[in-house]
Amino acid sequence: MQHTKTYKRTFAVLILMLLLCFFGNISLGSVSIPFQDVFNGLIGNATENESWRHIIHEYRLPKALTAIIVGSGLGISGLLMQTLFRNPLAGPFVLGITSGSSLGVALVIMGASVFGSTLAGILVSKWSIVIAASLGSFIVLLMVLILSNKVRDTMAILIIGLMFGSITASTVSVLSYFSSAEELQQYIFWGFGSIGNLTWHELFILFVIYAIGILLSLVSIKTLNTLLLGENYAKSLGVNVKTSRLLIIITTSLLAGTITAFAGPIMFIGLAIPHMTRQLFNTSNHKILLPAVFIFGAIIMLICDSIAQLPSSDLTLPINAITSLVGAPVIIWLLVRKRKMMF
Repeated sequence: MQHTKTYKRTFAVLILMLLLCFFGNISLGSVSIPFQDVFNGLIGNATENESWRHIIHEYRLPKALTAIIVGSGLGISGLLMQTLFRNPLAGPFVLGITSGSSLGVALVIMGASVFGSTLAGILVSKWSIVIAASLGSFIVLLMVLILSNKVRDTMAILIIGLMFGSITASTVSVLSYFSSAEELQQYIFWGFGSIGNLTWHELFILFVIYAIGILLSLVSIKTLNTLLLGENYAKSLGVNVKTSRLLIIITTSLLAGTITAFAGPIMFIGLAIPHMTRQLFNTSNHKILLPAVFIFGAIIMLICDSIAQLPSSDLTLPINAITSLVGAPVIIWLLVRKRKMMF
């Protein structure tokens, strides 16, 4: 009972922080907008400066919502992978999903010139990059799923995913070697990650697939709790480990693959957020961890994006640089303070 009260208080604080970070993220930028005008703009009331409402609705609100989707989606993906493989270093990209997306984008950007300069200009567009990233992650996922039916050991799937990542990374390196400086720069910029370039239509598509992934993760809560004690224990409770494993892999791929396709490869969040949440809540129960990771991941991503915007400046730093600079020291501090990784 005492733990339940503590969890409720912690969740209440996190939800309050999420709201503050959400409004703070929208108010900060090259043009500073007061909280009151942010609130008025969101509910459709007049603002002190009419251009502020346009900035809020057409740029900052979609970006803030994208940050919430990216942070929560990658955080949950990391939680699923760490539980499935019972490995604290597992993240949402251990199955080679990001590498597959990177290969798809590399083929479009750096391989398009093979088909001629005219066709290259047609191929390299925003939607072509999204589609290529999605197809790349899907093909890698399909291969992992096919091979997962041939092996019984979950750790073997982890190694297979890492090997696919190595193969795709090598292919990207070959393409990079033969590409022009302009193509290479465009690919590098995609690799920086970005959450501020989505239109409302693109955000809607991202949200639909993201919502399906979140629903599938909720269905897997009981299975995740049983897998904490090993696959043999899960089997003794009547859990179909093979089917559950496939469901978790598909869920992770939906979340991480779609987010990577629309926002680029956002690092650190999927690996670190589950650990930070476990330290905060001191539990391994996924009924608590899953919603906690959802909220905490969204908060951290909003904070990182607010820092990346460099308030009162026209410059915007790469979001990947900020997620690593902010997150890595936090994880080191937590490990030194707790002396061991809770899992």
